Amino acid sequence: MICQRTAVPLENGFETRSEDGNLYIEGHFAVFGSKYWLWDNAYETIEPGAFDLTADKDVRALVNHDTTLVLGRTTAETLNLKTDEIGLWGSVLINQKDQDAMNLYERVRRGDVTQCSFGFDILDQDVEYKDGEPTIWRLLKVKLYEVTVATFPAYEDTSVEARKKDYESIKEKELKHWRSQMMARLKGE
Repeated sequence: MICQRTAVPLENGFETRSEDGNLYIEGHFAVFGSKYWLWDNAYETIEPGAFDLTADKDVRALVNHDTTLVLGRTTAETLNLKTDEIGLWGSVLINQKDQDAMNLYERVRRGDVTQCSFGFDILDQDVEYKDGEPTIWRLLKVKLYEVTVATFPAYEDTSVEARKKDYESIKEKELKHWRSQMMARLKGE
C-alpha cells in the first residue's frame, strides 16, 4: 500500500515560471521538520535525508493523486526533483498541448491551488511516545512514487487508521507491562 501524506505548503505555495517558451510549476512537495498531523495527539515529521532520489528513479507528478492526470515524470525529464535545506523541491515542465496541465498551470498562477501531497512507502522511521505529549513518527527514509499538486491534500484513511492501530497496540503493551510491574511490586518482588 502506498501512503499519501499532506505536505504543508510554504507561505507562497507553488509558483509558475515561464522561460524560453516553456512553462513550469515549481515548489516544495515536502518540508523537513513540519508537523503532518495524523490526529489530535499524533503527528509525523519528515527528516532531512528521508528522500534518496537516486533510488527513486521513476517518480511522477500528478494532479490530486489522479494517475490519469500525469503532469511530468522524472524518467521523461519533465519532472525535476531535488532536496535542499527546506525539503523536497520539484519543477514540472508543463505540456502546453495538454489542456488539463494548462488549466492547472493557470490555477496555480492565480493562487487558487497552492498545496501538495506525495505518495510513498516508509522504509525507516522512528517513533517517540511520551506520556501527555503527542506521539511523533519521524520518517527517516521513504521510497517516493509520486508528488501531486492538490486542491485539498488529505491523508488517505487507511494510512491514518494504520497509525492509530500501531498507537493503540503500543499503548496496550505499555499498559500490560505496567500492570505486570505493579503486580510484581504488590507481591514484593
